[in-house]
Amino acid sequence: MTESQGQGTRPRAAYAGDVDPRTAFDALAATKDAVLVDVRTAAEWSFVGIADLSAIGKDIVMAEWQSFPAMTRNPAFESDVAAALKARGASAQSPVYFLCRSGARSRAAAMAMTAMGYAGCFNITGGFEGDHDEKAHRGHVNGWKAHGLPWRQG
Repeated sequence: MTESQGQGTRPRAAYAGDVDPRTAFDALAATKDAVLVDVRTAAEWSFVGIADLSAIGKDIVMAEWQSFPAMTRNPAFESDVAAALKARGASAQSPVYFLCRSGARSRAAAMAMTAMGYAGCFNITGGFEGDHDEKAHRGHVNGWKAHGLPWRQG
């Protein structure tokens, strides 16, 4: 099965799928080898905050998909994430949840790691901050923060 993407078609199996933030958090808490990978920039981690998994005894893999300010693609992303997953005892079948600001970069990252042989790559819809509200502010409509999930200032 394929999905239309304007530029043609792509197999749906490009990654394991999309999940909302609450589903991802619950899976991270319930599954020993599940890992959260935050693909935002170091500036976002510092100034916007990061998910806090300390209450469930986990940490986060922080690996920039793109680097600020040029937003160039990190050529070491896949190798860095693979090493971090291995260090946490995750296998190629472990569930890996990718998080960015709103769900676009994390989707691309999930696809890239799936192409590297990781079967359980999920994109967290809405990301960390989510979509804009009626006042053009993030963090209230959807995403990690809007779901009331634990986070801290970076």
